Amino acid sequence: MPLLALSFDYDGTLVPALGDDDEEDDGVPRNRGAELRARRLLEGFGALDLTCLDDIAAGPGVHADYLVACEGTASDFCTFQTAVVPQLKRLGFRVTVDAAHEWKTIEPEPRWYADIEEMEKKERDPNREDWFGVELGIDHGGKRISLLPALLDLLDKSANGDGLFDLARRAGKCVAVPVKEHVYLSLPTERIRAILRVLAELYAGKPLGEGGVLAVPEAKLGALERLDEVFKSEDTPELAFTGAARDAFREASALGEPAPVEQPDGLRATLRPYQMQGLAWLQHLVDHGVGGVLADDMGLGKTLQTIAHLALLKQRGLLSKPAIIVAPTSLVNNWARECAKFAPRLRVLAIHGPDRAPLYDKIDGTDVVVTSYPVVIRDEEKLAEYNFSILVLDEAQTIKNDKGRAHGAVRAVRTEHRLCLSGTPVENHLGELWALSDFLNPGLLGDELHFSRFYRFPIEKQRNAERLATLREILSPYILRRTKAEVAKELPPKTELHRPIELRGEQRELYESIRVAAHAEVRKIIKKKGLSASTIPILGALTKLRQVCCDPRLVNMSGTFTKESAKLRVFEDLTTQLLADGHRILVFSQFTTMISLLEDSLRARKIAYTTLTGNTQDRPAAIGRFEKSEVDVFLISLRAGGTGLTLTGADMVIHFDPWWNPAVQAQATDRAYRIGQSRPVFVHHLYVAGSVEERMLRLQRKKRIVADAILGEGEGSAALTEDDVELLFAPLGVR
Repeated sequence: MPLLALSFDYDGTLVPALGDDDEEDDGVPRNRGAELRARRLLEGFGALDLTCLDDIAAGPGVHADYLVACEGTASDFCTFQTAVVPQLKRLGFRVTVDAAHEWKTIEPEPRWYADIEEMEKKERDPNREDWFGVELGIDHGGKRISLLPALLDLLDKSANGDGLFDLARRAGKCVAVPVKEHVYLSLPTERIRAILRVLAELYAGKPLGEGGVLAVPEAKLGALERLDEVFKSEDTPELAFTGAARDAFREASALGEPAPVEQPDGLRATLRPYQMQGLAWLQHLVDHGVGGVLADDMGLGKTLQTIAHLALLKQRGLLSKPAIIVAPTSLVNNWARECAKFAPRLRVLAIHGPDRAPLYDKIDGTDVVVTSYPVVIRDEEKLAEYNFSILVLDEAQTIKNDKGRAHGAVRAVRTEHRLCLSGTPVENHLGELWALSDFLNPGLLGDELHFSRFYRFPIEKQRNAERLATLREILSPYILRRTKAEVAKELPPKTELHRPIELRGEQRELYESIRVAAHAEVRKIIKKKGLSASTIPILGALTKLRQVCCDPRLVNMSGTFTKESAKLRVFEDLTTQLLADGHRILVFSQFTTMISLLEDSLRARKIAYTTLTGNTQDRPAAIGRFEKSEVDVFLISLRAGGTGLTLTGADMVIHFDPWWNPAVQAQATDRAYRIGQSRPVFVHHLYVAGSVEERMLRLQRKKRIVADAILGEGEGSAALTEDDVELLFAPLGVR
């Protein structure tokens, strides 16, 4: 522990400090008042008088008067030397550091350096990462010393969020960075946090190489520009970049702002200003060889912007090989129609259906190939025979599971550029965002283990603002997100109405009997397997409770005789009133069996309707009946009709049952609330009060924070916990 020996200089004679009651025995006339003031000053800096500490002694052969008061860490000891010793010197103290002292600090702060070397020859392959070796350290006594091992150790210790939180609490103190044995570089807290924030961007989870070199993918190299900014204050030694290092990171960080572009010739649409900005951004990505996510809000024209993008690439001579668009099966023909409608100069080939094999021979003579995720999975080997200029994924959240077949199949497509379209790049958790990012720009967020440990866990579990800010900083150049509120101010208002419904009688008794049994079983499974391994049985039990809330007939149980549905009664009253007032209605449910029961209800009341589910044979005909105003009620299953439809003829949306994911429900609502809507839209959310449905709505709000935190300006995140599970299975009526 750091000890202080205090002595006083009287005309060249050094005499030790005396206690308050000690007698002078050295024959030197002393100024006891001045000595007392010096002692009190020293004690004011945190030195503790050893004579007052009964259980602490200096040790044999050691003379000391004081103990440095601190928590016992190297940072505390070095803070005293860095912050207090200079003040003592300015006050007239002469300070000598013993050669055996274990916490020596380097002063003044030496010059820092950064070195970057290319580690591998670049190849234009989106699946391959180009790596650079980065070294960061100080020049001490004419010798370069890498500090990356010590800095990354600090970073690793903060992987669970605690380390940087502790640094934040150390305001006014310093952090000791080991340089060599018993020698430290003491840095102010804010400075070390700024350095670690940049290293968090650069770090991809790989161990340091020989000589303390950090392997950094090219996509992350631009973060060094922010490191350069850290060292530009007047009080900080300048960061010296060696060789071509500064040019390397400036080239990597040159993504910058997109240059304005002109609308492509022959485009049969007039792009809105925000769509022109989107087109410029898409071209900018291609020019810099990186992938991105066009994440505009539903209904803002991601399809049109993409078609204009492809048309402009052709005009610029950059479609020497065809583009390929992969979409959900139900949207393949829609993409082909929209391309023909807006950009007739593009030669489009749709590859789908059971007789698609001969169509592959036509790829070389086309500009744009449109196909589906199932086809890409089934025809992976066949598609591997072709090279494409750009791969576009529509509804890209389809590949959010990086272990899924769809993700692997689209990743195998050989292409120069990649683009994802998704209004919901984050649906449930940040791991989905990692899957999209790693597909677009491999290495940008490190491997999955590093991302989970370094970002997902601290952000989702601990609401770590530092990691959230870092993640947003990394991703912001590669995600373009505009909302209707920002760019479509001419849209009429949208009103969300939540309507609670009380369960009574036999339906309430049925809910409670299922809940009690399911809760007991789920607790048993969680205790045995843990929460993460119990997802499927938990969801199964919750689904049964949700079905009871909708209609008891959805529950396949022997002895279930009740047909009373409180929610169905409310639905019937609501639709009767809305239709009488001249409104047109979209009705969404997660359960196709519930759609069938709603059909029965409408038929019994002689109300004309059309239906769209996964079993609908003629999808265009079903949609056409509503678009032509032949019917005023459109029943749609959430999975079949939540995307790819424009139904602005409707001004009322009814969500018969809430779904886990607020983004999915928002997508469904936006079938009506999109560009072209001229009437106010009202969205009715039906839910059983005090039930699993009401609690799901609470969890929806928590899940929305995940997306907002990355895509917008949110400040937190949340993930399902055992407390959430207990809440979902709480007795009916408990709020």
